[in-house]
Amino acid sequence: MSAIASPAPLASSAKTAVPREPPPEPLAGPRRFLGRQPILDAQSQLFGYELLYRAGETGAFSGDPERATREVIDHWLMLIPAPGPHLAFVNCTRAALLEDYVTLLPPEHTVLEIPRTVDPDPELVLACLALKRKGYRLALDDFAANPAFEPVLEIADFIKIDFLTSDFEARRAIYAMASRSSAQRVAERIEAECQMRIALAEGCTLFQGYFFAHPDLVASRTVPQNSLVYLKLMAALQQAPADLRKIEKIISGDPSLCYRLLRLANSALQGHPGEICSLREALLLVGDDAVRRMVTVAMSGNWTAHHPAVVSLALTRARFCEQLAPSVSGDPAQLYLLGILSLLDVLLETTMDSILKVLPLSPAMKATLLGDDSSASLALDLVRNLESCEWPQCERIQQRLGLPEGSIAALYVESLRWATAAVAS
Repeated sequence: MSAIASPAPLASSAKTAVPREPPPEPLAGPRRFLGRQPILDAQSQLFGYELLYRAGETGAFSGDPERATREVIDHWLMLIPAPGPHLAFVNCTRAALLEDYVTLLPPEHTVLEIPRTVDPDPELVLACLALKRKGYRLALDDFAANPAFEPVLEIADFIKIDFLTSDFEARRAIYAMASRSSAQRVAERIEAECQMRIALAEGCTLFQGYFFAHPDLVASRTVPQNSLVYLKLMAALQQAPADLRKIEKIISGDPSLCYRLLRLANSALQGHPGEICSLREALLLVGDDAVRRMVTVAMSGNWTAHHPAVVSLALTRARFCEQLAPSVSGDPAQLYLLGILSLLDVLLETTMDSILKVLPLSPAMKATLLGDDSSASLALDLVRNLESCEWPQCERIQQRLGLPEGSIAALYVESLRWATAAVAS
């Protein structure tokens, strides 16, 4: 059996420039890592992946389990491309299950792994039942024949059996306890063909281990985030009732929050046709509680703001497009969102096409971000030409929009000042 092929490396996108300044350097900021080990069926077909926390390029786990769970959840929200149609198995801590952090992940693609070190008390069982009602599947990781786990075993979808540490007698006890359960048996840590044959003979239907493939290391750049912005947002979310306008204003000033919110909205829209035209629509769709969990999880990662020049450039574009909305017969909120998203490919060091596959935006906005002509694209084209000092192109667009001479320069200067103040604050 052959190993699963690694995904192609993420492609870099085109660079932009600020007037009279060199273009942004390729982003070389902090990278985040995620291990991804395939889980196969008996026909060696890919069934899913286990997502594994990695602190660096070492290919091994290190660090605190609580932080690891939150990092994996947040990384999934930021990951490009999305996990796709296969199931993703995610290791959970007790806190992640009880505090609902895992509900940031799409239930139709997520299997929540419960380690045997977690105490299966009534509180945990109730939490697991609630998660099952929301559509999540449960897996008992490194399962042992412990009678205390019988209440969770009754609702489990998968039982993972460690073939490296369990002998025949231990596994026989596991199978006896699990005989009344309909859960699929996953043989994990399979490292030799003989183990594979034994697992098949013992009734296992899914398989994971080095015999098939080592975990792929998936890496992506950390989208800039500002700890002060996150703290302001957490404070605003504690108010009852929450001030939606204030929350929208805070999120609109941070590209990482905009992206996370849209990914959450995309999960909420799974199975339902729909599109998001503004940040307010996304907020109304996902709700305050989901946004609060999103911010809490994100704050556990990188707390340092990176690449403020690129963030400032994105905010300048957003403000300029927003102010130009009446001239292009567009909605200011949609034009602002268009501007803020136009540099995500630079921040994430991937293609815009890959980003748009996981965001619930209108076809028109997606087409504009990919370079198609539209009324909204005039605003984006104009600000890009201003950034690169393409004055003839600026004049052509200005005339097409019927704007008075000098008006776009004034708008751009105001946008620069606004973005500078936003970043400074």
